[in-house]
Amino acid sequence: MTAELVRGQNHPLDRTRVEIRVAAGGPVVAGVTLGDEQGRLSGVEAVAHPGAPRRTGIEVPRQAAAEHRIAVDLDALPAAVHRVSVLLALPSGIGGLTAFGAAAAPAVTVTGLDGTGIVRYTITGLGAESAVVAVELYRRQDTWKVRAVGQGYADGLPAMLRDQGLPQAAELAAEIEEAVGQGQARAVPAPAPMTAGRSERPATGPSAAPAQDRPSPAPTTAADGPPPSGAGAGAGAVAGAASGPGAASGPGTGVGAKSAAGAKAGDRRPAPADGGPIDYRHPRRRSTPAPSSPRQAGPPPSATGPTAPDGSPLPVAGDAAGWSMDERLYNQAWGMFEDLARSVAAYRSAADFAETRLEQELDRALADPRARLGTAGAAARATARDKHATLVTQARAALDRDLAQLTAESEVVEPALPPAFARWDNPVWQGYHVPLERPMALRLGDLHLPEVLDLRIPMLVRLPLERGLWIDSGADSYGRPGPERDIGRRELPGALTDGAPDEGELRRLAMETAVAIAARLLAIHPAGEFAVQVIDPAGAAAPALAPLVESGALPAYPLPGAKGVAAVLEELTRRVELVQMAVRHRAADALPADLDTAEQLLIVHDFPHGFDDRALTRLRYLADEGPAVGVHLMLVADRAQSRDYGPVLDPLWRSLLRLTPVPDAHLADPWVGHAWTYEPPLAPPGSQVVRQVLGRLAEARRTS
Repeated sequence: MTAELVRGQNHPLDRTRVEIRVAAGGPVVAGVTLGDEQGRLSGVEAVAHPGAPRRTGIEVPRQAAAEHRIAVDLDALPAAVHRVSVLLALPSGIGGLTAFGAAAAPAVTVTGLDGTGIVRYTITGLGAESAVVAVELYRRQDTWKVRAVGQGYADGLPAMLRDQGLPQAAELAAEIEEAVGQGQARAVPAPAPMTAGRSERPATGPSAAPAQDRPSPAPTTAADGPPPSGAGAGAGAVAGAASGPGAASGPGTGVGAKSAAGAKAGDRRPAPADGGPIDYRHPRRRSTPAPSSPRQAGPPPSATGPTAPDGSPLPVAGDAAGWSMDERLYNQAWGMFEDLARSVAAYRSAADFAETRLEQELDRALADPRARLGTAGAAARATARDKHATLVTQARAALDRDLAQLTAESEVVEPALPPAFARWDNPVWQGYHVPLERPMALRLGDLHLPEVLDLRIPMLVRLPLERGLWIDSGADSYGRPGPERDIGRRELPGALTDGAPDEGELRRLAMETAVAIAARLLAIHPAGEFAVQVIDPAGAAAPALAPLVESGALPAYPLPGAKGVAAVLEELTRRVELVQMAVRHRAADALPADLDTAEQLLIVHDFPHGFDDRALTRLRYLADEGPAVGVHLMLVADRAQSRDYGPVLDPLWRSLLRLTPVPDAHLADPWVGHAWTYEPPLAPPGSQVVRQVLGRLAEARRTS
């Protein structure tokens, strides 16, 4: 789980090769200084900047931009280097910001080379400062840590360099400004075509993270704001609660609902100078829509690619960057999410504009009392309504062209998905074999928007899970009005379609959703490398748990009562503490022989029933510390039942990704603002696919 730091806080680094990602509200210059134990610089050669972007163990970007990635290899640094400080400065003379306080607070995330978030620091409280020391990596007793600094300088880059003991601060600052100015003036050549061996994951998060992270963006729960960094598709979820598919690192980014202005600066495409169509494609996708699509603003498709009889390119599964087919499909699914988000945002913006224009023209037509009742007034009103209808029709036609392309792509991608990404009704499960390697991501369900109900986008989140899951079984959570709510209600199963949702039916579906997700996690991991434990104080989850118990994935039905709660929590707490100590001291061989080192998923049914204060403390400990050492939490609960505990459990609820056992429009991607309707990953009614997959997994465990 990505740690959120505040100013002055530090966090240990468990690796020496990291990437530092910077996101700011406008173009900034990124640099790195290499200091001694007191943070003093030996000379200009100890500064990596756009004019000298490479130093031993360090590489920084050459230009000012709103997003940066800095590569750091701590093992390669000279022995005299004890502090690695990340500097951010506002460039002068290119029409950008003059003070950090005039834009959104910059954020710095330290990640692994695979994009896994380690720490994140949002530099708040800046005002007139035009340069800031964001974070520093420092060495203590042969171990490295990261500290959130946030030290700003109103006098800019020279003052910041001078404060670090550099006599040539003014000269070096001028050199940096000159290098940045030359970089802005240079024409940037078109990027070379990407090869299959080159990995370029979509920034996340549905991170989003929402939605969130940006890994993955999974989307984020609408009420909780943007997902923590390091979420998709994940899903977070949109990745975070995208999340997502989600997200950042969350589904991914998108254009804002008002004139496409909400996209991140790194993804923003310039509007065409000739007033032609705007390109709404995901900026890092290689697939090309049909020429008739308004998203077709780039170069023509390759003549060697598959084309339809009319010459338009056909969608191809895996047509995205990545090291493996799974990664290419993962990136392609997130690209589809972002393309849909952008296209729908453009349509909604156009429809809003048409509505506003209609109101203004009607107001003008009715402003003159003499023409209000005459033929001239009637003609003006008719003309205004005709213009409105024409604008809406044109916007819908553009959206329909995009949707047709995305639907065609979905029809190609869905059958090609591996089991970890596939729905339970996908034929890939019929030929299921227990994998030999761990997967990179997991499908937590589907996402769609009300403009197109038959196009489902996979909600994918990166593994291992950085956030726990909460399957909401509370009937009070499903009474909110709204268009997405109405759509969701029409799709509710049986007993839930008439009137208010039935509480008993929701509780049953919530536990079935939890078991379906647990079964998928078991099935996509190698035999013996993932296990499930369940807390069910009232014993009410037995029918839903039957597939897990019958297959041996769950050794027995959980022990009821407070005794069962305490036994499971004590065992998992012991595991987390022992593994933490083993990792900290690099003594994995010292772990007890009886300790199960497989990843664990703890399902808690009817939380907080059966929990006393001691049990609650242990559960919060597992939620905070467990994901880093392979213990993940899934609550099946109604939040309203925990009100007696007051605000003590609020941090726990906010840390979890809320999912629902019925279609529900509660996931928000923070980049566009859409409310995405989430559908749980349940098997088709009457299907035995879950039992069959668990049976094959049990057979593999017996023979291994």
